[in-house]
Amino acid sequence: MRKNTKITAVAVVTAALAVGLTACGSSSDPKTAGGKADESKALVVAASPTPHADILKYVKDNLAAKAGLKLEVKEFTDYVLPNTATEQGQVDANFFQHKPYLDDFNKKNSTHIVPVVNVELEPLGLYSHKVKSLKDLTSGQTVAVPNDTTNEGRALQLLATNGLITLKDGAGSGAKLSDIKDSKGLKFKELEAATLPRALNDVDAAVINGNYAIEADLKPAKDALALEKAENNPYANFLAVKQGNENDPRVQKLAKLLNSDEVKKFITDKYAGSVVPAFGAAK
Repeated sequence: MRKNTKITAVAVVTAALAVGLTACGSSSDPKTAGGKADESKALVVAASPTPHADILKYVKDNLAAKAGLKLEVKEFTDYVLPNTATEQGQVDANFFQHKPYLDDFNKKNSTHIVPVVNVELEPLGLYSHKVKSLKDLTSGQTVAVPNDTTNEGRALQLLATNGLITLKDGAGSGAKLSDIKDSKGLKFKELEAATLPRALNDVDAAVINGNYAIEADLKPAKDALALEKAENNPYANFLAVKQGNENDPRVQKLAKLLNSDEVKKFITDKYAGSVVPAFGAAK
């Protein structure tokens, strides 16, 4: 059992945000009466369980104290509440998302979340319990894809790169099912990203985000029929805060630790290619 706080149902999370996190909002408020960040208060970070919270827990247990950082991790299992909690000041930061997703979220929700530093990449993969290779995926079979805008486009690009579909000219990272020029007989089912591993018994294949694949005991580097390449990949996951909090000394300390040699080794050793370091400034 993890020592971090894990919240698994939206209803429970909503109640926690209304009651528990509101209470901790004041204790995690980075501003003192003088308007400066209070470094004695814990930095509260919302994160997906794997690998994000695991990485943060490693930092908390092994690096934070020496750096003079108090760190608290709140786990969430969806892709919405970490940003809304950050926007509302119920947590100080979050770590779970990539830039295309954040840009789309900010636009749709009028939020003001900004990236601080890139940390890692979880390659998107195509998985199946019914076929053993790409060539076995043929006309009439069903492929499930994430239903959120950015991850669906990312999934379709992966399928196109591997010759399973052809996309219309100009279809980019925001590609939709309507942008498929040639489905090559495949059928598609749109599902919420977190449910895709559970759908593998009901479809012929599914494109699954790396963190959800790992949580389902899939090994992306070994089990995926097709896997994104890390080189020049725009989907690095980063530490993010509400605009204006980028220079909070606690945030800067955590950013430095998340890009440290120790964290690089932890990611490399623990995930064996299923998650890869992707350090550097987030833009």
